[in-house]
Amino acid sequence: MYLLKLIPDQTNFDFVATRYYAFAVTAIMVLATLVSLLVQGLNLGIDFTGGVLIEIKSEQSADIGALRTEVDSLGFGEAQLQYFGGAADCEMPPNSCVLIRVQPQADASDQQVANTIQTALGEGYEFRRVEVVGPKVSGELLLDGIVAAILAVIMITVYVAVRFEWQFGVGAFVSTAHDVFVTLGLFSVFQLDFTLTSIAALLTLAGYSVNDTVVVFDRIRENRRRYKRKGLGDLINLSINQTLSRTVLTGMTTIIAIMPLMLFGGPTLFDFTAAILFGIVVGTFSSVYVAGAVLLYLPKLSGREEAVAAT
Repeated sequence: MYLLKLIPDQTNFDFVATRYYAFAVTAIMVLATLVSLLVQGLNLGIDFTGGVLIEIKSEQSADIGALRTEVDSLGFGEAQLQYFGGAADCEMPPNSCVLIRVQPQADASDQQVANTIQTALGEGYEFRRVEVVGPKVSGELLLDGIVAAILAVIMITVYVAVRFEWQFGVGAFVSTAHDVFVTLGLFSVFQLDFTLTSIAALLTLAGYSVNDTVVVFDRIRENRRRYKRKGLGDLINLSINQTLSRTVLTGMTTIIAIMPLMLFGGPTLFDFTAAILFGIVVGTFSSVYVAGAVLLYLPKLSGREEAVAAT
């Protein structure tokens, strides 16, 4: 039992007093994200740039790893390969149908791309379909993904504001938006492929971040009822210290689960898991230093809960 306690039960860190250092770190990360997005933008993947889509059928079960290596060696840039079904003959033998998507080429038509891939793969594959996904459709996907991320943050804010008080909603908005935006900066700074999977990673992080934040806010509300004479700064420090062990353990166990996927999941999962891993660290940081500290700069919380407790 004691081996699982990375943080002692009775900690007394003054998080409020050191909030300015945390704000400086936050400002640096946000500024780096802004500069990177303005200078080099995002490295949009096939989902958002369009590309050539090729459907093939193998005479035997296809080795998708070997196929990916062969296609990547052709120099077409990003390539996505996945098994697919839907047709009866794709089940016999199993995993015999593969969908290949490669980025559009300025100096080659879609048919030339398909012919190059067909020559590289050799005999044993039936090329059933060759299509082009245009940039207009891909642009709509990008816009939908951005709207989904913004709506997720807004709905989280509304939930927290209704569940607690509007000041807590503002704190949740700042904390969650910070985590999503800074993680977006990770994709830009290191030019990781930004695809629909990346949008899923950002939405996942929004949910993870608000989960930690709500735990801290709930403890602040409980302590407001219990310690009516304590100032808000002292209540924030007390609440964060009381939930610190839970926050750290939750983050560590999630990181332990993500690490094998990042290290051994291959290039397909690396960008997704790297974003999740980075977002967990940033989300834990914001739950401890950002979410509660925002309350210090907002109008005072109402006395509704103290009045209820007194009665």
